[in-house]
Amino acid sequence: MQHEIHEPLPLLRSDGRLTEPGWARHAYWQYQRSAIPASSWRIKEWDYYAVVSPAGFAFSLTASNLGYAGLYALCVVDLNLGRFWQIDALQALPLARHAFPQDANSGSIHFRNSKLDLHIQRIDGEHRLRFTSQRMAGPHGKGIDGELYFRQPPQESLNIATAWPNSKAFYYNTKLNCMTVSGEFRHAGKHYQLSPVRDLGVLDWGRGVWTYRNTWYWASASGFVNGEAFGLNFGYGFSDRTPASENLLLYRGRAHKLGEVRFHFDRHHWLKPWRISSDDGRVELEFIPRVDRSSHFNTLIIASEQHQVFGHYRGRVTLDNGQVLQLSHLPGFAEEVRNRW
Repeated sequence: MQHEIHEPLPLLRSDGRLTEPGWARHAYWQYQRSAIPASSWRIKEWDYYAVVSPAGFAFSLTASNLGYAGLYALCVVDLNLGRFWQIDALQALPLARHAFPQDANSGSIHFRNSKLDLHIQRIDGEHRLRFTSQRMAGPHGKGIDGELYFRQPPQESLNIATAWPNSKAFYYNTKLNCMTVSGEFRHAGKHYQLSPVRDLGVLDWGRGVWTYRNTWYWASASGFVNGEAFGLNFGYGFSDRTPASENLLLYRGRAHKLGEVRFHFDRHHWLKPWRISSDDGRVELEFIPRVDRSSHFNTLIIASEQHQVFGHYRGRVTLDNGQVLQLSHLPGFAEEVRNRW
């Protein structure tokens, strides 16, 4: 079930279906929004950056064009206090007028309204994030502003293109783990500094056309193991994963592909330890949660229940060559998301 793509190809055929579903170590599929035979209402484009620092905090930035609405958000998580603060803003009917870049390493995104201002600019592997909001709440006041640099080293990554059965709906995604992060931001009077020798982050870059109801599971971590950059990406539940899974380990710049991975957790107690295991025994991890970044809304047409839980991983994983890595306090997150939209 691990069909690997080895060379560039168009993402879609002339009839709007995926040219060749599978996974790749590089972003070989060529995405063109204009080639999607679907209404602008249904096309989804998103860029999500996150860094979970060993210093005890996390930061994330979300930029998304869902067709009928744009959603932009900033979030700061304090793992020591067990709290998070977030501000988000909606953009009405962005449709094709505010289409996002067509690959994960170029182009820019800019959004500004009365609540927040954010700018993403990508040049030569450097992703520059600038953001400010005077209205974002904090533990002892309001306001956030900063500038962070996510840099992508020359390495492999997780890339996947899958579809839903008997449908032109598809999911095209790139996960760039182990990006070095530098820069700083200030939130409600507190100063946060990020260093590339300590802090590694991830970009979740996705494009697609979804079905109406979906539930997905995703886990991500980036940090250092034995002095080397290590990342993991686990995911399932979203689209038909028969051609390839979304499960991968990244160590010293090389991708190590996995089969099925499952999360075992208590939906009534999100901060209880999770267990994550693989069908081939190569993954046996415990995820220790600290903060549940939860959100819920429900209208007549659209609804969402999201639990993104921040904490750290411990346990063991096995690389393609049989080498076993012991993880002791790897910072990351895991999530369950249920959507109707």
